[in-house]
Amino acid sequence: MESLIPVINKLQEVFNAVGSDVIQLPQIVVIGTQSSGKSSVLENLVGKDFLPRGAGVVTRRPLVLQLIYTAKDDREIRQQECGVEAEEWGRFLHNKIKVFTDFDEIREEIERETERMSGVNKGICPEPISLKIFSPRVLTLTLVDLPGITKVPVGDQPEDIEFQIRDLCLKYIGNPNSIILAVTAANTDLATSEALKLAREVDPDGHRTLAVVTKLDLMDHGTDAVDALCGRIIPVKLGIVGVVNRSQADINHKKGIQDALRDEASFLQKRYPSLASRSGTPYLARTLNRLLMHHIRDCLPELKTRVNVMAAQFQQLLNSFGDEVADKPQLLLQIITKFAAAYCNTIEGTAKNIETTELCGGARICYIFHEAFGRTLKLVDPLGGLTELDILTAIRNATGPRPALFVPEVSFELLVKRQIRRLEEPGLRCIELVHEELQRIIQHCGTQQEMLRFPKLHERIVDVITSLLRRRLPVTNQMVENLVAIELAYINTKHPDFEEAKLIYRGLTDELCDGPDHRKTAIQNAAAAAAAATNKQVKIGSTHSSALSSGDGLSDSAWNLGNWSRIGAKGDAANESNTHLVAAQPGMSQPPSAPGSVTQSPSRRGINLLDEVPTVPSGRRLTPHEQRECVIIEKLIRSYFLIVRKNIQDSVPKAIMHFLVNYVKDNLQSELVSHLYKQEEIDKLLDESEQIAARRREASEMLMALQKASLIISEIRETHLW
Repeated sequence: MESLIPVINKLQEVFNAVGSDVIQLPQIVVIGTQSSGKSSVLENLVGKDFLPRGAGVVTRRPLVLQLIYTAKDDREIRQQECGVEAEEWGRFLHNKIKVFTDFDEIREEIERETERMSGVNKGICPEPISLKIFSPRVLTLTLVDLPGITKVPVGDQPEDIEFQIRDLCLKYIGNPNSIILAVTAANTDLATSEALKLAREVDPDGHRTLAVVTKLDLMDHGTDAVDALCGRIIPVKLGIVGVVNRSQADINHKKGIQDALRDEASFLQKRYPSLASRSGTPYLARTLNRLLMHHIRDCLPELKTRVNVMAAQFQQLLNSFGDEVADKPQLLLQIITKFAAAYCNTIEGTAKNIETTELCGGARICYIFHEAFGRTLKLVDPLGGLTELDILTAIRNATGPRPALFVPEVSFELLVKRQIRRLEEPGLRCIELVHEELQRIIQHCGTQQEMLRFPKLHERIVDVITSLLRRRLPVTNQMVENLVAIELAYINTKHPDFEEAKLIYRGLTDELCDGPDHRKTAIQNAAAAAAAATNKQVKIGSTHSSALSSGDGLSDSAWNLGNWSRIGAKGDAANESNTHLVAAQPGMSQPPSAPGSVTQSPSRRGINLLDEVPTVPSGRRLTPHEQRECVIIEKLIRSYFLIVRKNIQDSVPKAIMHFLVNYVKDNLQSELVSHLYKQEEIDKLLDESEQIAARRREASEMLMALQKASLIISEIRETHLW
């Protein structure tokens, strides 16, 4: 078991060399209030004056102190330490070359290193100083001396110095593999000990806390520390050890450590004879050595597992960073090929890392086609934006000056084309959504380690693919516009699915062919309508006559034609030379005569042109014949629109896949190679990120440290643990 502490010291040295505390090693942490005697206890354990001393804050950086027992005739250790011939010596981790045989120089080096990091005016620093001391007068131990707990800032110390020191202490004693050495002065009440209070926060059961009571010789006359040392005031499971340190006067008079140890033993025998065998610095050193060895034995299996697991993790991390670049052209081709394959696999849904939180790649494109685009098309009303009066107006415009017996086909084509044009915008929006998703796939594939390693290459790849997508966007838009234009170019009323036209034709045929009685009635109705139209003749010869015109079911209020006159032509069949017609319209004013014209009498006045295009009042009720025409047109528009919508819903995704998605997939790699694989740009593109290079170095150093630690631990045989 004696070999366990040197093993931990080696591990401590390995991990301090890489500046990491990822492995929590067993060690003894010394905490206490300022000027409670922590440094004096450590000097007594070493047997040398080597720590800075003085009033106020002296210890301002953590000191990791490794005590290594070295026999006088141990040539092996001396050979490892560059052939040191001295009996006792020390070495710093930050200055491995120099061997310190003078302990005054060790104190000066500690002061210089403290001032270098913490300043010269009482500031503190959490960075530790590592010191190894080889001596035949010490027991092998690993201790950490921390700054004393204080309350009021002095010098350059910040206002929160109390919390900084507290956090620093908790960082070290929070390590579950550490032993807490709580130092308290005997001339203070043990119940007010800040060290024991902190220790109880992280170790409430007291399984790894050892208390040390210093300055037993400075207690008031008539009082003693028997109750405190016996645990009657505050019980501590690992025990309470009393020690006597040198006073400041002894230090000033250069009183030696060995003399101080003899005086300590004499004082304990005189004042605490029953506790002398369980008190004093020699007993404290043996207790710490025993506790540390047993603690290491308990922690070693878990420590070995932890080292092996972390070694595997850092090996995987180092592999992800890649090796140093040897053949740059080959590496560039590999990265391009890998990126292009990842891009295509993401579209196809065969990528290795499939998203589980959201749709991406081909799945999102499928959702756009069949959910977003399809739902948008279904929301397009076949008759949206059309009113009955719009339809009726289109019918009237399609008939020209002649009244129509049947619904004109031109009006149907005019209106259905207007509705079909509304399908173009959803198709173009569908292209935009797919284009955006193809852009997102670039970022999804850009999370590969190679892209993070070479940021300039990543930027160029993004630029090339973005340019490719941008070039394909107008082509795809044009194709979708052409699909709609194709539907507009020819209204196929003979379409197999256009059943509505057949049903309407069949209904009209059946109505006209129901029998002779029905035909006779229809003929009589037609004749009556013709007679009624004949009786509506205009009256001739009246200066203020009015003609009421009715056009195929439209009343006077339907078509407001204004003032108009019809001049009888010379040689007319009726030979009516001075006839005129005036539609009486109350409130309608006559337009002014043209300049230079001869003023005519009312009976000789010319045609008055319309000021506005005639409109159909929105409040007028449609006649049954008009309603029937509107219903027929609506049915035809709805039926044919659904046919076209079905075609568009099927052909737009196909066009997008062919002109955009599949084209990008097929030409992506060749596009990247043609733009990126240029000899003059390879070095620039493969310029590695400084952050990645630094992380690779750190991972490599940590991996080497873990491998070395694993080798050190594996040298311990299980039989040595017991």
